[in-house]
Amino acid sequence: MSEVRTVSSLALLYAFRMLGLFMVLPVLMLYGDQYQGATPLLLGLALGVYGLTQACFQIPLGMLSDIVGRKPVIAGGLVVFAIGSVVAAVATTVEGLIIGRALQGSGAIASAIMAMVADLTSEENRTKAMAAIGASIGLSFSLAMILGPALAAIKGLSGVFALSAILSCIGIAIVFFLVPTPTSKGAHRDVAATPELFKQSVQNGQLLRLNLGIFSLHCILMVSFVCIPGVLESTLSLPKESHWQFYLPILLLAFIAMLPLMIVAEKKRKIKPVFLAAVLTLSVSCLLLMLQHQSFVGVVFIVFVFFVAFNLLESILPSLVSKIAPAGTKGTAMGIYSTSQFLGAFSGGLVGGWILQHYSVAMVFAFCAVLALLWFIVAISMLPPKHLTSLCVSIADDERVKKISQISGVEEAFHVIEESLLYLKVDKAKLDEQALNELAGLDAK
Repeated sequence: MSEVRTVSSLALLYAFRMLGLFMVLPVLMLYGDQYQGATPLLLGLALGVYGLTQACFQIPLGMLSDIVGRKPVIAGGLVVFAIGSVVAAVATTVEGLIIGRALQGSGAIASAIMAMVADLTSEENRTKAMAAIGASIGLSFSLAMILGPALAAIKGLSGVFALSAILSCIGIAIVFFLVPTPTSKGAHRDVAATPELFKQSVQNGQLLRLNLGIFSLHCILMVSFVCIPGVLESTLSLPKESHWQFYLPILLLAFIAMLPLMIVAEKKRKIKPVFLAAVLTLSVSCLLLMLQHQSFVGVVFIVFVFFVAFNLLESILPSLVSKIAPAGTKGTAMGIYSTSQFLGAFSGGLVGGWILQHYSVAMVFAFCAVLALLWFIVAISMLPPKHLTSLCVSIADDERVKKISQISGVEEAFHVIEESLLYLKVDKAKLDEQALNELAGLDAK
């Protein structure tokens, strides 16, 4: 029960944090012209700049939490986020808005939260805990797409940022009153980013494809939302205050449509073909938005297809990273992956604003279509992932490490001597569990 409480409180904390960031996405370009000095380029920068500061501070703050503890870093990050939200709420110029958004991103606590999950959950429940946090992010995104336009219609962008500050303060209360305090500061390498493994992860061609993928996905999302709110207002004649009525059914139906595809990918072990189909669908939907962004029916249907592909890719990509990352390097691989995601968000806001300022809405969507197509071309050569299970064995004896590595069904082994841990990736169908248990006590993830 304590682990259920732990995971629930951390998922709630993550959801509140991401809700504050996501609420701005569907409304900033609609209300941003109220700021002195606003241009599409500068508003695009304001939209995406949080990704730049997130990328800069995510891994360093995660490592700092190994030294000073998780809670101080998480609480400090939430304080910085709240300050950034207040700065953005009171801003009257676009420069003030950009500074506020940059401060929001500087409170980068994702790595510290993931490390805390490792501290507070057992190996066998860790994957479920990560999945619960992933689900909380998806839920906060959907809720933000509805709540952001509804709140902005009443209180404007300042109201959205004020609520973000309040949510951050609630998050601080969750940290100190609901989340247990870890007894150990050191997270497992399979969850925390480790400097000595950076080179190995960066040089892995399969992981590079996935890092490019998450960069492209969030770049496309931010570029698209430079224009989608305006398209809803002009093409659908939908008032700003009513945009939530468009997003609510679209996101609900897109989530329902995604589920069977996700089941086929994971349960039927068709993850690569489903993944490639989703990337190609994303490219086609952007191309159709370029051609049909002045058609009422076209926009409704194409945005629905866009979100089906986006939600599917958002779910599949981290699963692929987990499957492809070599034993013991998952934490480092996910750290680089998250950094790529935030850099994509920053680039998307900046590039989208620049294209809209100098060209047209059609060219914005054309850029998205081309980027997704290039991603598809790169992804075709990706090797189908092996469906392996991660295990962690407490062991210090080098001789037994060699014997375990040779057991039938053990595909990969990574021994961390200073931690007396052996990280394994095994094929459950072929694994000689009796031999493994004879050599070491099994601690399964």
